[in-house]
Amino acid sequence: MLIELFSSFVQFDSFLDRGQILAAITSGLAIIFVILSCCAAWFVRGSTAVPAALWSAAAALFFALTTLQQTTENLDIATLGIHRVVIAALSVCPVMSLLGAKRPQHGVWQFIVGALAAVLALPAASAVLIRPGGLPDLHILGRFFLPILVLVGWINFVGTRRAVAATLIALGHVGLIWPLLPGVQLEAAVLQATRDLAAISCMTVGGFLALAQAVFAGSRRQSVLANGVQLPPGDAEFVCHVNTCFFALRETLGAAWTLRLAERLI
Repeated sequence: MLIELFSSFVQFDSFLDRGQILAAITSGLAIIFVILSCCAAWFVRGSTAVPAALWSAAAALFFALTTLQQTTENLDIATLGIHRVVIAALSVCPVMSLLGAKRPQHGVWQFIVGALAAVLALPAASAVLIRPGGLPDLHILGRFFLPILVLVGWINFVGTRRAVAATLIALGHVGLIWPLLPGVQLEAAVLQATRDLAAISCMTVGGFLALAQAVFAGSRRQSVLANGVQLPPGDAEFVCHVNTCFFALRETLGAAWTLRLAERLI
């Protein structure tokens, strides 16, 4: 029976070409990134960083589903281009969500983030509704806006302990939006199975590293604040407690909000 199952798997695999195999692997890694994003949302529960993690999970899930579709269907260039525009629009939502992660307006801010995603995805809607079968025509401002948001997200965390993870995620993000960058022809670059695999691999490794660092820092913080770890006496003890919480804020929301908070305290 095991031999029959193995032979059937080999027979099924023989019908997949190299591009479909890469797409299947890419889809699997994207699902792992969805799980990592959901774990991150649970880990930072109660903070304003939860919506950013959920936006990340939504973008990765859509990317996984569209990539998995490529293993079962022969999609034309126009459909792949539409998918890529929607993926790019969703992928910048976590960055925008973090930039507005301030109570009490952080909930309403998510509608602004969603509106930005809708505006960036308008070329895809136009291609579907107005020009069926045509490639989405992304405006030059949108092509410049996408990498700028990626850069902003990277700068927000490059000064923290998440610098390596942020760099890996930013590199992978650039790979995903590569067909939409200025000077790149969408129809020529959208067929990028190898680049997609490399991009999602970087993002998955970065996401795993960031989650591992967050879990380690959380356990260490609880040990410092609750388990009676020896601390310096007097003012130094207060500084240690404040720094512990301050570092947690910086590693969760990035350097932008940390600097704003520091300016208000000084």
